Amino acid sequence: MTRVFVTGVAGFIGSSLADRLVAAGVQVVGWDNFSTGQREFLNELNHHPRFQLVEGDNLDLPALTRAMAGCDTVFHLAANADVRFGLNHPRRDLEQNTIATFNVLEAMRANNITRIAFSSTGSVYGEAEIIPTPEAAPFPIQTSLYAASKVAGENLIQAYCEGFGLEGYIFRFVSILGERYTHGHVFDFYKQLLANPRELKVLGDGTQRKSYLYIQDCLSAMLHVLNLGTARTVRHRVQIYNLGTQEYVQVNDSIRIICQHLGLQPRMVYSGGNRGWVGDNPFIFLDTAKIRATGWETKLSIEPAIIRTLEWLQKNQWVLERR
Repeated sequence: MTRVFVTGVAGFIGSSLADRLVAAGVQVVGWDNFSTGQREFLNELNHHPRFQLVEGDNLDLPALTRAMAGCDTVFHLAANADVRFGLNHPRRDLEQNTIATFNVLEAMRANNITRIAFSSTGSVYGEAEIIPTPEAAPFPIQTSLYAASKVAGENLIQAYCEGFGLEGYIFRFVSILGERYTHGHVFDFYKQLLANPRELKVLGDGTQRKSYLYIQDCLSAMLHVLNLGTARTVRHRVQIYNLGTQEYVQVNDSIRIICQHLGLQPRMVYSGGNRGWVGDNPFIFLDTAKIRATGWETKLSIEPAIIRTLEWLQKNQWVLERR
C-alpha cells in the first residue's frame, strides 16, 4: 500500500485507521460527508503532509471517482450503523450501505484499483445456531435492515472480485470499543449516568451476551492480512474474516464494569425480554480461528477495552452532545 483511500475517514474507525496508515508512511486520501463523522478526529491529520481530506458523499459517484484517482487500495468504512432505529428510515441502509458500496466498487473500476477492505458486521449471522460462529456458518434469516444491507455489500464485492479481478477482504466485526467511540452501549450508559447517577435504564433484561473488540486490535487485524495478501491466492480472490475476542460478556457485566469505574450503584430499570430492539441478536460470539491462524492475536480483553472507552468519553464529553 502506498496511497490509500478511506471512506468514512472522520468516523471512529476511519480516523483511527488513517492515523495508523500515516504513521506507517502511507499516503492517505480521506473521504467523508460529515453526516456522523467528527472533524475533531482529523485535527492532527489535517496538518500532515501524507494526508488529504476530500469532503464528499458516496452517493455522488462522479465526485467519488475523481477523489479516488491515483490510489491503490480502498478501505470502505463509511456506513449507516444505526441498527436500533433502522426501521424508522429503511431507505437509509439501502442508500448508505448497499448503493454506496456499489458506487465505491464502480469508482474503483474506473480508476483500475483492485484491492478493497470492507467493514461488514457479525450481525450478518443473525440469530446464529452455531456459537461461536465461524465464517462458513449458514446464513440465517436476516433480522435487521443494517445486516441485510451489509450482506448485499459483501455480495457485491464478491461478484466484483470474480468478474473484474478485484482482491477483496471482508471483515465481520463484533462491536468495536476504544478511543473516539461515538455510539453503543458504553456511550448510552455513560450519558444516562451523567444525567441521573441514581438510575440506569437497560433495554432487555441484561442477560444479552455480546463480544467486543478494542479499536487498535481491530486495525491491526485488517492491516495484518492485507499486508499478507491472503486474498490473492484463494479461489474467487475474496477472504472473509471474523474479528473479535475469544470471550463475551453479558450486558449486566458491562454495567458492573462501568458502574465500578464511576463509583456508582444505580437502580436498574430493565425493559424486559432477551433483546433490546427488533434485530438485536441476544448472543453474538464469533469464531476467530481463521484470523488467528494468520498470526494475529488480540492484545486487550473486553474489560480493559470498556474502561479505556469510558475514560476517553470522560475526557471528551463534547462528543456526548454532538452525537
